[in-house]
Amino acid sequence: MGNQVSDCTKCSSDRKEMDSGRRDLKVCVMKEEDIILKVDTRNRDVHNDFMITQPFWKQSVHSLENKPFNSDIYLKLGERKSGIKIPGKVQDFYEIRDKCLRDGVLFEDDAFPANDSSFYFAAGKGRRSFQWLRPSQLSSKPMFISDGAQRFDVMQGELGNCWLLAAVANLTLNEKLFHRVVPHDQTFEAPEYAGIFHFRFWQYGHWVDVVIDDKLPTIDGHLMLMHSKDRHEFWSALIEKAYAKLHGSYEALKGGTTSEAMEDFTGGLTENFELQSNECPPNLLNIMLKAFERSSFLGCSIEALDSSQMEAEMSNGLIRGHAYSVTAIKLVQLSTSKVKGKIPLIRVRNPWGNEAEWKGAWSDKSREWTVVPEREKQLLGLTFDADGEFWISFTDFKNNFTRLEICNLSPDSLGEDNKRHWEVSYFEGSWVRGISAGGCRNHLQTFHLNPQYLITLVDHDEDDDEDTCTCVVALMQKNHRLKRKMGSDSLTVGFAIYEVKEGHTDGGPKYESKFERNSCQQLLSTEYFKYNQSVARSPTFVNLREVSGRFRLKPGKYCIIPSSFDPGEEGEFLIRFYTEKAPQSVTENDEEIGLVDDNAGKTNGVSDNLVADNEPKESEPNDNNVANNENNVDVIHTILSSESVAQNRAKESESQINAFFTKLAGEDMEVDAKELQDIMNHALKKEFKFDGFSLDSCKSMIAMLDDDRTGKLSFNEFTQLWRNIRQWCAVFKKHDSDGNNIISAHELRAAFHEVGLNVNRHILEILILRYGVVNVKKEKGLTFDDFIHASMKLKHSIDNWNSKSKTIQTPSTTTPSKILPFASGRYPPTATQNDTSFTLEEFVERVMYC
Repeated sequence: MGNQVSDCTKCSSDRKEMDSGRRDLKVCVMKEEDIILKVDTRNRDVHNDFMITQPFWKQSVHSLENKPFNSDIYLKLGERKSGIKIPGKVQDFYEIRDKCLRDGVLFEDDAFPANDSSFYFAAGKGRRSFQWLRPSQLSSKPMFISDGAQRFDVMQGELGNCWLLAAVANLTLNEKLFHRVVPHDQTFEAPEYAGIFHFRFWQYGHWVDVVIDDKLPTIDGHLMLMHSKDRHEFWSALIEKAYAKLHGSYEALKGGTTSEAMEDFTGGLTENFELQSNECPPNLLNIMLKAFERSSFLGCSIEALDSSQMEAEMSNGLIRGHAYSVTAIKLVQLSTSKVKGKIPLIRVRNPWGNEAEWKGAWSDKSREWTVVPEREKQLLGLTFDADGEFWISFTDFKNNFTRLEICNLSPDSLGEDNKRHWEVSYFEGSWVRGISAGGCRNHLQTFHLNPQYLITLVDHDEDDDEDTCTCVVALMQKNHRLKRKMGSDSLTVGFAIYEVKEGHTDGGPKYESKFERNSCQQLLSTEYFKYNQSVARSPTFVNLREVSGRFRLKPGKYCIIPSSFDPGEEGEFLIRFYTEKAPQSVTENDEEIGLVDDNAGKTNGVSDNLVADNEPKESEPNDNNVANNENNVDVIHTILSSESVAQNRAKESESQINAFFTKLAGEDMEVDAKELQDIMNHALKKEFKFDGFSLDSCKSMIAMLDDDRTGKLSFNEFTQLWRNIRQWCAVFKKHDSDGNNIISAHELRAAFHEVGLNVNRHILEILILRYGVVNVKKEKGLTFDDFIHASMKLKHSIDNWNSKSKTIQTPSTTTPSKILPFASGRYPPTATQNDTSFTLEEFVERVMYC
């Protein structure tokens, strides 16, 4: 057999983010090669080499179809699961407003103060200083919204964030979504005005409520940033401030893509289309028309080839390096003596809101409008104002704009009367060094460590003649703009899609191993990726917040693997799947937590003959410290570690064991924490380089096995503990290959499996977070004593769960996968507590992370 060869190249792209202040993008190209193999009489097709040359580039699944997301529940900024930490107390809009009204004061936001720290990443000389004023200081009659919010309200200021303005203009076109982002329960009118406002943004699967005061940055009494055309209206300036607070500062908003803001306003998924590339789909018009049927948001732009072209006006009136909103797509009826029929026209808006408009065919007052009937013009709402909005034909749109962004809305963002919608599923995940940060396919030996997600597509699209299923995949990394404030950049990320044929996940002969066979679901291994090529992948790997792709896949099962470009890079992500028809199943491909089904982890009993052969000579008992009698300790160490001898000895009377244990434990036939510490440390420090188990660790060991709650271990309990520890010691030695007393994180899954424990990626990440250390190679892992401690806690928590779940059933199932927590000291709890039930994984997580 040959080995699959892979390499990669890194290159810089001239692709720019809109506006000044952009960061440099790192674009990575992955090259994947496949070799001809004949494995187990299965012939594989030969695939040509391919190179991606396009220049641009907790673990549970959530289904918006089967488990609707409650959009009326909003997290407060800084609250757990909001994904963001803020200084001070979590802010509740209603609580703060009521308190300010009672106290007769206007709110001042200490979490986002009215000074340069909220405007810039860091303080520095030569920066402009602003005067922060409230709307009542700028207008004699300030209004939150005047005569309804319209796309013409939004005007750009001096901050380079036209991408944000384009998205805000789109937001005004959807009243339901606008009211979600801009709550209407706030005003400048007495008696409800208290100098406090709030806005809601979607962040990585959750809606977050952001509270601000209404102090705005001004120069010479004028707003310098986003503002409304009406100088008395302030909703647009305030939403920009809330968005800046969400991302850490106003400066964090310099440079971006319209898709980012559109997703934050809707919770939707954005697709990017390079309009003048070979990858642009031939059915683009149909895609755009379908998008408008689903109330999607659209934006477009023209690439700036270098920095001198940023926001430079072209001869046709369009602006390079500038974000536009697509506000309508219409098939317009033409009627002349020579021409009859319909032509697709696109309505586009420049967020500058001025005369900088398209000057070609179908522009304002162009002769083409003379062939459109007056009735049709009225239906279009046609006006010829210098307001930045214009019409352009679909052909000219494709030939002049270089990029189109479509934000597809999730079902919860659409009205009930909207029959066409996407089926949506999503996962939250993370890359942790040594556990799940395997890098892209170029790194074959670690690629399999990445998270794996399975999706089964059954029903093809209704209007697809080729019987394929549309699947849009989007990978988003979290806290992208906050990282910029901290001086770090986003990871370079992407994903690959593999078809999983029958037998690939059920322990087939090619990929079978003891480890995988015992898994409830088989992880795709290095061997699999060595001989199978991806069927689709992200356009490329890029260090933007999100990378997405639209794919037409045949019905079947697929494994989608998100990764950073290089292994060992850590970060959190959200991965989403949009399909036209509901998939049969969507799940994370990982092991289920529990005990290994086979006899792994079981040891033979201790031979009574072995005890008799090694019984110590009579000596004076020492009640103060059992470890002083090294002969006794050495004997028990010999007995309980010499399993190979024990296997060949016949079992004699139990009285001999009891007699021996009595000499160590005393008349009460039990050992306490101090005695246990002395025995184990004396025996194990001869084999392992460690400081020994602490007294607290030994107390924890006793607590886990002390069923009768005496604070001591009986002979049977001690024997059970020692047998486990001896086996765990052997496994640790096997996986501590370099003898540095640390098991590397990437070996932990296999190590735990050998001691009889199935753990998944999430629990491994929890263990590293709780117990992990870093070795001289800067690799994460567990030391000997932490491995023993973690193994014991894992086994005990799973055993405890299993013993309880056998006697407790939830109403929804006869084989419960959930149990309920203790309530009022009684167990089992009442049926009314079903809402607080939890899974085995959640139970183990809580036990291990403490």
